[in-house]
Amino acid sequence: MDRHVGGIFMGKRPVTLFTGQWADLTFEEICKKASSWGYDGLEIACWGDHMDLERAATDPAYVENRKNILEKYGLKCWALGAHLEGQCVGDLYDSRLDGFAPDSCKGYPKKIRAWGIKQMMFAPTAARNMGCYTVTGFTGSPVWKFWYSFPQTTEKMVEDGYKEIFDLWTPIFDRFDSEGVTFSLEVHPTEIAFDYYTAKKLLEVFKYRKTLGFNFDPSHLIWQGVKPHLFIRDFGDRIYHVHMKDAAVTLDGRAGILGSMLTFGDTRRGWNFRSLGHGQVDFEEIIRELNNVGYSGPLSVEWEDSGMEREYGAREAAQFVRKVDFEPSNIAFDDALRS
Repeated sequence: MDRHVGGIFMGKRPVTLFTGQWADLTFEEICKKASSWGYDGLEIACWGDHMDLERAATDPAYVENRKNILEKYGLKCWALGAHLEGQCVGDLYDSRLDGFAPDSCKGYPKKIRAWGIKQMMFAPTAARNMGCYTVTGFTGSPVWKFWYSFPQTTEKMVEDGYKEIFDLWTPIFDRFDSEGVTFSLEVHPTEIAFDYYTAKKLLEVFKYRKTLGFNFDPSHLIWQGVKPHLFIRDFGDRIYHVHMKDAAVTLDGRAGILGSMLTFGDTRRGWNFRSLGHGQVDFEEIIRELNNVGYSGPLSVEWEDSGMEREYGAREAAQFVRKVDFEPSNIAFDDALRS
């Protein structure tokens, strides 16, 4: 049973699997597999056939079907993942976005953005209907391509980018508020918030609106040189959801930290995502900080490792999370050192 003592988390957190990388399987197939691997539930991705946001927001029979499949395999759902839809809202268009939107929108930036906004308006209602407390995802960024200041990036360009995200997402967040659901932005390259300081600036731009928090994912911070546990310490009240995901930095004198335009999994890269426990993320420090800030939500495995068979990795990852998620002590270790 989850509980808090003096703001400190006490009790085991649910272990879930994010289904985004498993959308080639049907919803029932991934439910069956996740249950057999030992997961408590799913963070359901809103693509493939896993979750249709519009139907989940408007069709009670569809919601009942999804809940029945979860229940059949002894699973629960605490969060929906709307990363692709959210990316379409705020991103600067290029042809890669065509892969996230319906065929009728491909090649039409305004249609793609309008579709993304419509989907994100459905998202909080869909989440509430599914019994979820948050929606994880991306916002996109109109200024990501400007991160390296050549040609020179002006302060006005950056400020205009944040204002555009504010204008686009404020009505969406109003809808989230009306449903009592939060949005957990995954701090991630290509997003308006991709590291510590850009995340802090985004909170400031939205005047620390409670709707907006973070889907904490250490794998996107470690290779940038950001210490993940300090991100939790400083933004503790904004950690609304947690991805358990590992990465390894393997700079060898040839590879660069930017990936060298090599595909994920290529061992020549300067860093790669790794299955949990096979990278360099210090999960013990992360668990200690999560305990200290009182986080009691799910620990959601986002499984990515191009060098490992995925079903073996997903099963091992569930076991890893259960092992590393220790409870804090409810007494001081030296309490007994007295007469």
